[in-house]
Amino acid sequence: MKASDFDEKFDAGEDVTAMLDLEKARRPGLEQKRVNVDFPVWMVRSLDREAHRLGVTRQSLIKLWLADKLQHH
Repeated sequence: MKASDFDEKFDAGEDVTAMLDLEKARRPGLEQKRVNVDFPVWMVRSLDREAHRLGVTRQSLIKLWLADKLQHH
């Protein structure tokens, strides 16, 4: 199928998911990269308290706060 035919079907609101190979789908710019960061013990304890208060993991809290800070820059 030509890309233009696919685009027409998509633009018309047709379900095109059967035409996609979702196993190979990628979200450019959102790939994961593992990094290691060392924090002082007091900071880890504070992060854990706040994460517990919000009902999220420490990692999720750090990601949320970093994303918020980076969006405001």
